[in-house]
Amino acid sequence: MQQFLRRVDLTSLRLFIAICEEGSLTRAALREGIAASAVSKRLSDLEGILGVSLFDRLARGMALTPAGETLLHHARITIRTIEKMGAELGEYSMGVRGHVRMLANLSAIVQFLPEDLPAFLETHSLLRFDLQECPSSDVVRGIEEGAADIGICAGDIESRSLETFRYRRDRLVVVARRDHPLAGHERVSFEETLDFDFIGLHAASSIFLRSQYAASLAGRSIKLRVHVPGFDAVCRMVQANMGLGIIPDRAFDILGKSMNLKAIPLRDPWARRQLKLVVREVESLPPTARLLLEHLRAKDRSERRVRRTID
Repeated sequence: MQQFLRRVDLTSLRLFIAICEEGSLTRAALREGIAASAVSKRLSDLEGILGVSLFDRLARGMALTPAGETLLHHARITIRTIEKMGAELGEYSMGVRGHVRMLANLSAIVQFLPEDLPAFLETHSLLRFDLQECPSSDVVRGIEEGAADIGICAGDIESRSLETFRYRRDRLVVVARRDHPLAGHERVSFEETLDFDFIGLHAASSIFLRSQYAASLAGRSIKLRVHVPGFDAVCRMVQANMGLGIIPDRAFDILGKSMNLKAIPLRDPWARRQLKLVVREVESLPPTARLLLEHLRAKDRSERRVRRTID
């Protein structure tokens, strides 16, 4: 192991990643601004150190071996960690005390983070905070690969080896025009909605995937007219009489009420959702990221106390 650490350098790992992403030595060399012969030598040396073949050489390009797939996963994490370390140390020299990166799904960004973040960021005014929206499955992948410190995703998404904590709860509602045949219902089952056209969120969203699965369990399919990227677009399309939509209740309160639309709660158990926080390892988080994690966990505890009082 010590020999491996001494002999494998970051340049070789970066070039290896470039070869994987470009699919050939020549394109990787052009991307990195280095001679193709030098890239080939680096790859050969890396395979020699590891004692394995990283690629199968094909007539058209190169394909990763299983060993290559494993190295690519760890190489990306290593490069991101080094880049993150350099960025954070550079920020200290500019007077910025810490840097927290977060990945979150659309539900968390629209419904909860605008309420939960301001007090924390006001207290830590020199903190640099980066927030990126992505589907729940990409949140998990990004945290695993070290792209961010903290993630927020749907509770039913497999989080594999990540540490998880409860965050907030929401409930899915059907969004309809007030002249829609279902608008007079106080509640509906999802199966009752499947006779009508739908506006769906993007295909990777957990809400769309879950509703698609529920339709298949009922032996039905969703009459999908269009995919849209966000909750505001769902509401606008419903307003334009394109069909029904499904979004979380708090997102509807923010976006749909002003459009004179109707929110009809779904009776199905899967419509009640738990969002969760995910991290690779709490103990390895930077101090400011640990503080933010605890701040967000406190929001869940406060919400549960309120629910117990109401119940």
